[in-house]
Amino acid sequence: MSEEKKKVDNRRTIDPAALAVIDKNTANGQLETAYERYVKMQPQCNFGRTGVCCRICLQGPCRITKKSSKGVCGAHGYTIVARNLIRTISGGTGAHSDHSRHMLYALMEVLEGKAPDYGVEDPEKLRRVASRLDIEVEGKEDNELLEAVLQQAISDFTKITPEPCKWLETTVVPERMEKFDACNIQPRSIHTTISETMGQTHMGVDADPVNLIFQGLKTSLCDYICMHIGTDLSDILFGTPKPVYTEANFGVIDPEMVNIAVHGHNPLLSEMIVRQAREMKAEAEAAGAKGVKCMGICCTGNEVLMRQGVPVLTNFLSQELPIMTGAVDLMVVDVQCIMPGIKALSDCYHTRIVTTMSHSKIPGSYHIDFTEEHAVAKAKEVINLAIEAFKERQGKEVDIPDIKHKVTAGFSMEAIEDVLSAVNPDAPIKVVTDAVDSGQLRGVVLFAGCNNLRVPHDGSGAYLIKEMAKNNVLIVATGCAAGTAAKLGLMNAEAVEEYAGEGLKAFFNTLNEANKDKLKEKLPLVLHMGSCVDNSRAYDFTTALARQWGVDVPKVPFVASAPEAMSEKAVSIGSWCVTLGIPTHVGVVPEVTGSALVDGVALQIAEDVYGGYFMWEEDPEKAAQKILGALDERTWKLKVHKQTAEKYETELSKGW
Repeated sequence: MSEEKKKVDNRRTIDPAALAVIDKNTANGQLETAYERYVKMQPQCNFGRTGVCCRICLQGPCRITKKSSKGVCGAHGYTIVARNLIRTISGGTGAHSDHSRHMLYALMEVLEGKAPDYGVEDPEKLRRVASRLDIEVEGKEDNELLEAVLQQAISDFTKITPEPCKWLETTVVPERMEKFDACNIQPRSIHTTISETMGQTHMGVDADPVNLIFQGLKTSLCDYICMHIGTDLSDILFGTPKPVYTEANFGVIDPEMVNIAVHGHNPLLSEMIVRQAREMKAEAEAAGAKGVKCMGICCTGNEVLMRQGVPVLTNFLSQELPIMTGAVDLMVVDVQCIMPGIKALSDCYHTRIVTTMSHSKIPGSYHIDFTEEHAVAKAKEVINLAIEAFKERQGKEVDIPDIKHKVTAGFSMEAIEDVLSAVNPDAPIKVVTDAVDSGQLRGVVLFAGCNNLRVPHDGSGAYLIKEMAKNNVLIVATGCAAGTAAKLGLMNAEAVEEYAGEGLKAFFNTLNEANKDKLKEKLPLVLHMGSCVDNSRAYDFTTALARQWGVDVPKVPFVASAPEAMSEKAVSIGSWCVTLGIPTHVGVVPEVTGSALVDGVALQIAEDVYGGYFMWEEDPEKAAQKILGALDERTWKLKVHKQTAEKYETELSKGW
């Protein structure tokens, strides 16, 4: 290697634990992670980045240039960009529906007596869901209600008749349903709509970009539906989250324990591994360990954090780095956001990689075929493999960055309402709307989404959280964005004192005082609402605010932000946020800028039709101003409309 050759700049993160591992283990260039691979990939294809590369037929790929302004078939750039966009939405919806179907299959097996290791953990949630779906609950046993709920879920997945999907109709305000009907984007079912989208974007079908975009928005509503189904069924099966207390970042690894990282998105196996790990202390002690410790990565980690208090190891982008501490004995994965690179890196250490799903395998890894029928046995098999790996680790050097932070999580919608009810038991959500009306709070912001090396890892998210807190914004978070807050010390009460503005501090002080006999710790700066699929909880919060104010969602001062959006799922989530009336900031410009028409629909026209709109902004300082501006505009309009309605003794204006 030439001495003049420029060293690869792989320090694209603000996480001090991640930086410590990168600096120690990749300096010689022999170990490769996503941070190195990203830099080596530069420059990336600008045709793909702007969305003007078409690969849907074998005449291509076609790329739009000044010389060639149409594809071989004659498709304009706007058609190509729109088709690519809605295929991405369809991919994200397919991934979330995959997650939700697994929960559906598991509960069907519970109902049929084929999954003896599982049961209905939260019968009260089952009854709440059944009531919301207009299922009569009085005098019915759990199994009878469960069967009715599952049949409705199956219908929302598969029906071809035109009546509204129940999980959409019963979770949004009526004005949203009227809007979907008016725009002809009411989905028949999840599977039907995904199929429609793939057919509509086949070569030689739809060339109208606006028509394509409307189909994409219909598909995004299916993403919302299957996410809400997934959240509801998970709560029924494993329990609705309540406040839990734990820690986050690499310092949670204990070299004297058998260390297992659970990673992916499906809680079915990870929940069982966590439970069995507590039962297998004797086996671990026989191998020389103090016990078995589970830690979470990505949304599987968020699932077991929310319900079991399992510590957070890291989020998506730095998933390879814990292996490089030398102290992770086994990483067990299920589906989604799993880097194939973990296997090559594990070969340099003693870490075992275990795949568990038939449609999600990594060559060369261990595969334990997980089935609900033998859940406990499969969990024990995974843990025994980890114990064997621990034995191999004895005498080997480990290097764990001593960095971790306290975390308070577990804020399902039910948990938030429980906290608020200590102040106003008759109308819990009014505690928030009153705080906004009085100016104590500026509004609510949801931080969601992935990590993306196009921007520094965790940098934009951490900056925006601090800025929102300083400006008296109530913050909720999900997914890897919540992971950023957890591992950087922004998800505890100490962060409130350090970063919150006076209004937000006063709001939390009121809640803390009212809940002093209920909560073990004071409330954190960021309320963790769960995994990516649990963005449905965040929208339930929006709906509750809208109902309390008596308005449609486009009037509610609520903004969503994905500071490091990365996956197809992020695109589908952002699209339904906009369709359901929420201004949505995206911190990585998506692949639509190759068409001014499609870009303009997302940034401007969407607001006229649906009330929600996108804001592309990679600069976190500018993003903060745009988010605060969106909140202030809505707060101001809501105040003016309320004053006008009171003055003229009329109903609130339906417009926005």
